[in-house]
Order: sequence, then structure tokens, then C-alpha cells
Amino acid sequence: MRNTRPLDFPRTRPTFIVLAVGAVVALILLFATVDPWLDKSGILVGGLDVHVYRDGAWRILHGRPLYTEPTFYGLLYTYTPFSALAFLPIERVPWAAVTDTWLAVNMVVLLGCVLLSWRILGYRIGRRLFGLSVLLTATCVFIEPVRTTLYYGQINLLLMLLVLWDFSRAPHSRGRGLGVGIAAGIKLVPSYFILQFLALRQWRSAATASGVLVATVVVSGVVLPADSRQYWTSTFFQSGRIAVDTHPANQSLRGAMAHLLGRPAPVWLWLILACVVATVSSTIVAALYRYGESLLAVTLAGLTACVISPYAWGHHWVWFVPLLVYLVHRAQYRRSWWIAAVALYVSIGAWAYHWSPTWVSIGVFLLPPSWPVSPILMNAYVIAYFAVLGCAGVLVRRLRRAVVDVGRLPERVDESQLLASSRPSSDVTVD
Repeated sequence: MRNTRPLDFPRTRPTFIVLAVGAVVALILLFATVDPWLDKSGILVGGLDVHVYRDGAWRILHGRPLYTEPTFYGLLYTYTPFSALAFLPIERVPWAAVTDTWLAVNMVVLLGCVLLSWRILGYRIGRRLFGLSVLLTATCVFIEPVRTTLYYGQINLLLMLLVLWDFSRAPHSRGRGLGVGIAAGIKLVPSYFILQFLALRQWRSAATASGVLVATVVVSGVVLPADSRQYWTSTFFQSGRIAVDTHPANQSLRGAMAHLLGRPAPVWLWLILACVVATVSSTIVAALYRYGESLLAVTLAGLTACVISPYAWGHHWVWFVPLLVYLVHRAQYRRSWWIAAVALYVSIGAWAYHWSPTWVSIGVFLLPPSWPVSPILMNAYVIAYFAVLGCAGVLVRRLRRAVVDVGRLPERVDESQLLASSRPSSDVTVD
């Protein structure tokens, strides 16, 4: 639950300095390391995915099949039929302007995600916080999930914006769940948040999201009957259309198992472990939300959706952005949290992201795949996820103890004051 009264962001010069330095360093590193839109042979590389989206929209306008023929540059279309309808506005953008236009849109959406994260934390969006959000947005462009999303023209930031918009609203507000339903209609992974609504016992939001998702399937079935039939009866079950499980880019639990085993893991084993992880995560998410940690709750849910997916590219992990916002928020009460923020940033930065037959790199790790440690370190995002899951569990335990010390759970949970109330000191900090 969010605080009922918006809070003003603290006047902290160190925060401004840290984010200003981070923004400058991130932009310098980005322009110094990012590949150009075209490779040396003149073939388009940057904006590749958004051109696939545009080609999908072009195909349904011209009566061409979505799934039985290769699309742009021979790539296969893997999204739902409804996504092609949602991408129709992109088809109206001239081909040569698509990459840069979508890059600009993604930057605005990234800023929107940062601002919505502050809203979920209960802050009032004033000029000071907006300025800090611009700096934090610039700082985030160099973390690998965001860098890859911007570079390839992916849609993950927009899907995250829709989900955050839902969770920034009051639990019983009308239309809450609309964003999750639309996001799930475009790309099925966000449907995991329907389960989170159920775990939070927010039945109305879960019903709204489910209804909107079903509506996207019905609408696309009416408008695109052949493509819908092909997708839901065949394409949906062909996970190999994306890539093999053992690919270093597969930053999911299933991918980690394949990396460690050297071959695809048994499906039954992955399903059991994924269900266990989802159950543990949902329990922690519900507790976090109950104790007023709404942003960390939705962030953990987003990270969990990535880790239990059959295949998760690095750019799916844009949920590290609200996690960074949360850590900056925490650092306002205790500066030691800057250490956690910097550690996360370093571990997911776009320092040397690359893979080939001779080298593997995820985040800061650039190692020969023949090294014994490579199958472990190439799962950097999965490792980071379990670290976040464990820390969230510890936080829930501390909050539970603080509530016991207070004697009851107040209607308006201010977590920093809740923790401070259990200390003899009058200094209000967050531990």
C-alpha cells in the first residue's frame, strides 16, 4: 500500500552529486562503447527489433502471414497476434526514421518508469525530484538491459511502464489491471502479474487484467483468424523459435540450468524449480506489499517473471531500473545503501557484453567459455536475482519483528518510521 499523503523528496546534495556523476559517466561510456546503427558491411544492426515489429504490422496490413514466413532479415516473429495490431502506429513511421524515433520514445518511457517508481514510493513529483529523475534516467542508459533495449529498439520498457502504472494506483481503483492486461496481450510474460494480484488478494485488479488479456485474444482472433489459429495451436509451443536454452544470452532459471549442465535441462525439473521460486517470491511479495514496500514488491515480481520464463534475454531484465530507484530511496535514510546501488550498477553495466565461440561476457565478466567458472558467472542476472530475493526475505523478517515491537500494524505504514520505532535512538533511519 502507498502512503496516503505524498512526501517531498529530501534535500540532499550528495544524491544530486552522485547521480550527476553517474549520468556523465554513463553517457561517456555509452557513446564510447556502443556499436553504430550499421555494421561495417552496411547492414542495419541497431533498431533491429523495432523493424521486426514494423514488419509484423506491415504484414497484417498486406495480408501476409505472421508466423509461417521469416520477417525482417529472416528473423521469426515470436509475439502474439495482438502485438501486431498494437504495432500498427509504428508502420506509419518512415522506414529510415523508425530506429531513431523508437529510441526517443524509449528514452521518454524510461523517464516515465523512474517517475512512476517514485510515485509508488509515495513521493510528490516536484521540480527537484524531476531533475534527479532525469539524472537517474541518464545513469540507467548504461546498464546492460536498458542499453540493449535502446540499441535493438525493444519494447520491454513500455511493458514495464504499463505494469508500474497499474501498481502506482490505489488497490481498489477502477481500471487497475488494465496496464497488466494490455502488456500481457502484447507479450505473455507480464501475465505473471495477474498471479501477483491474486497473491495480494486484489481480486478486482486480477479480474480486470484477465478480462483485458482475454479481450486481446478475442479481438486478434476476429481480426486475424488465420494468424491467431497458427499462433495458439502451433507457434506458442515452439520455444526453439527464440534460441536454444544453452545460449549464453538466456538469463533465466532454465538457461542457468542448461549452462551448468551443458545441455537443455529436463522440462519437468525446470517446471518444479520455477514453481518453487514463484511460490517463495509471491510469499515475499505479498509480505512486502503488506508492510508498505510496494515498489520493492512489484520489482521483485518483475524480476521473478524474468527468471522463471523459459527464455529471458538480457533486455528483459529492465526491472533493475525500479530496483535502482528503490536503492537510491533507501540511501536517503542510510548512506550505506549507496554501496548496494553501486554494486548492482557495476554488476549489470554494459562493460563488455559479448559472446562468441571463444569468449563469453555477461556484465563485467569476459571469460573463455572453457574456464570452469564460466558456466556459473555467465548467469549474472540469475545470480543477482537470488541475491535480491534473499535480501527481500531478510527485510520482511526485520519488518515483521518491528511490527511485533510496535504492537500493531498501523493503517498508514511508513517503513522508515516503523523500523526506527523499535530503536532507542531518535535518529530515523532505515536499516
